Amino acid sequence: MRRAVYGLYARRLRSRLTDAEIPRHVAMVMDGNRRWARQMGFDNPSEGHRHGAEHVDEVLDWCVELGINRATIFLASTDNLRKRTSSEVEFLMKIIEDVVAEQISRPANPWRLHLAGRLDGLPDSTRNALKLAAEETRDRDAGFDLTVAVGYDGRDEIVDAIRSFLDHEAQAGASLDDVAQRLTADDIAAHLYTSGQPDPDLVIRTSGEMRMSGFLLWQTAYSELYFCDVYWPDFRRVDFLRALRSYAARSRRFGA
Repeated sequence: MRRAVYGLYARRLRSRLTDAEIPRHVAMVMDGNRRWARQMGFDNPSEGHRHGAEHVDEVLDWCVELGINRATIFLASTDNLRKRTSSEVEFLMKIIEDVVAEQISRPANPWRLHLAGRLDGLPDSTRNALKLAAEETRDRDAGFDLTVAVGYDGRDEIVDAIRSFLDHEAQAGASLDDVAQRLTADDIAAHLYTSGQPDPDLVIRTSGEMRMSGFLLWQTAYSELYFCDVYWPDFRRVDFLRALRSYAARSRRFGA
């Protein structure tokens, strides 16, 4: 009975989005994996990371079904890598290698992979697995682009972008005073990890936390934000549709 009611509700939500404005780019902070694992009774809370990673494939299928052709997912921040125990970080990196990179590399997967973050701070095996997946999917032409943020912090990204821009200008022979006089926001944006990609229209964060945690600080200046209480492994299709319904009901002003 519950399954039938759920299916009916999901279809009703989906029908209401038929003529609605759908975001072209959805970014997701997949929060609550460890809390979900504790709630489910796992001895090792890190098992939540595995279930969360396996759920990514299903959520991306929802994006394909709805015609959302860009997605960005936050897998691990630089704070995660610095502040959590070495055993948990090792477990998480292994999941990224065995689940996320492997899922995206499957021939039937339509997504083209892009990477964002300080990849040099990752274990060699994780960095190589992600770079290989990005290379293997580079020529996919289905029109779906996925960015994975790992070893990522939004402030680090802005610092790295400015450094990259200054290095580029120095190699061209420009003086620091000259660069300072003509530096623009577009100059910095061109050197971000996500250079050339459109900014997210909608950011979804699960687990009930209402903060950005350094995620895409530059790119989300005009994004719509949606926070939901469910932990990421329990994030259902109806939760996703509710987020899209909320987005469709808003009037985006872009600072006006």
